[in-house]
Amino acid sequence: MNIKSVLESLMFAWGEPLSINEISKILDMPVHSITLVLDEMMSEFNVDEDRGLNIQKFGDTYQLTTKKENYEYIQSLLETTVNKSLSTAAMETLSIIAYKQPVTKVEIERIRGVKCSQVVKGLIDKGLIKEVGRLDKPGRPVIFATTDEFLRHFGLSSIDELPNIGDIHDDKETGELSS
Repeated sequence: MNIKSVLESLMFAWGEPLSINEISKILDMPVHSITLVLDEMMSEFNVDEDRGLNIQKFGDTYQLTTKKENYEYIQSLLETTVNKSLSTAAMETLSIIAYKQPVTKVEIERIRGVKCSQVVKGLIDKGLIKEVGRLDKPGRPVIFATTDEFLRHFGLSSIDELPNIGDIHDDKETGELSS
């Protein structure tokens, strides 16, 4: 068996992030061995500038993705944008959760200054956030955090790749945020 060929085919056919444990079961191989091969493949894909694909790691999952440099062409083909389906309220709420996680809805609402039940429900439905527990306080409020889908959606390998909040500043002339 050519393991690299099989791994590439699995990721291509699946399309979504594929967990290392699932790959291990499919190939009947130890996770450590597969991780070594995937890491080697990631290096090979990322070094070859002629390739249009990368292998990205999102938490404990791997996915075959297109290179960021080709995004504008893919965008033209699909006639959509990555964040089109996320409203400003959803992006604000998602940002709070990403930077403050784990966080309760009350904390999110205190920061945003408005109720956010529907926005939180929408983010859960899109698989970008999930319930990760409950606080041991009256009412046992739900605690939210981002998911591996959040990482994939924004092209991050881990939450540590989020820009530092101190590095983002408001452009006084245009009113736009930049990093």
